[in-house]
Amino acid sequence: MKTTLPIVLVTALSTGALSAAAPVTAASTAAEPPQYVALGDSYAAAPLVPPPDPADPMCLRSLSGYPRVAARDLGAQLTDVTCSAATTDHLSTSQYPGTAPQYDALSPAADIVSVTIGGNDADVFGEALDCVNILPEPYGTSCAEENTAGGTDKVRARIDAWAPAFGTALDEIARRAPNAEVFVVGYGNYFRTDGCHPVQPFWKRDANYLQGVVNHLGAVLRRTAEEHGATFVDTYTPGIGHDICAASADRYIEGLIPTRPAAPLHPNAAGARAIGDALVTAVRAPDTAPPKAS
Repeated sequence: MKTTLPIVLVTALSTGALSAAAPVTAASTAAEPPQYVALGDSYAAAPLVPPPDPADPMCLRSLSGYPRVAARDLGAQLTDVTCSAATTDHLSTSQYPGTAPQYDALSPAADIVSVTIGGNDADVFGEALDCVNILPEPYGTSCAEENTAGGTDKVRARIDAWAPAFGTALDEIARRAPNAEVFVVGYGNYFRTDGCHPVQPFWKRDANYLQGVVNHLGAVLRRTAEEHGATFVDTYTPGIGHDICAASADRYIEGLIPTRPAAPLHPNAAGARAIGDALVTAVRAPDTAPPKAS
């Protein structure tokens, strides 16, 4: 990553009693709330969305992120270890002094696990800063042109190279939480077609390129989830019309200069609610998870 707190482009990422939900595992009972563990990066942690979680200040985790929304609506007991700037390595290693590896939150008692990860591994989020152009073309440099010079898309290649590591991570989640349904929450809708320069300082071709990269990451997350017995949660579709070019009151993702409390190019409170709603719908859907590969 190029910054300690990633500038998210993309983004890996939505009520009722337990009895109304589809069964998560046989361990869940009416008297015992389902145990939900949330893993992931800043798309899940929702940095700067109030109120902050005092449990781990370095992670800039919000008490209004999508895991909290989903846990409340599912009546679940939440263990939220999401952390801004996390990579897949931080699932197994400490990200900051005093911050345990995220895998440590997993156990056979877990009924639900969500994970949003990958944007930092491939440095997808860092590309946002390289794509900013205050002035119109030709007064600047196109990140789309730079990243595809020579006929190979460097960012998509990094995503593809990372995909096997994500598959390994999903297998480890399943090993540590063998009774859990695993949900891979994807990254969302950041740019509408052609963007909205100069309101948001990304040229048309760069806005289209960046959303294309996010979509490619989403496709990799979906495919890998299906291959490893997890369920992919689409957050692009709920975000249509709520991208960074929407009116301030309609945005789910804040622009380069936020108009509501949130980190730039990250979900705001409304976005976290929509993502949480999408996750709840996936959890309650019958037979959402494909069979695990043998």
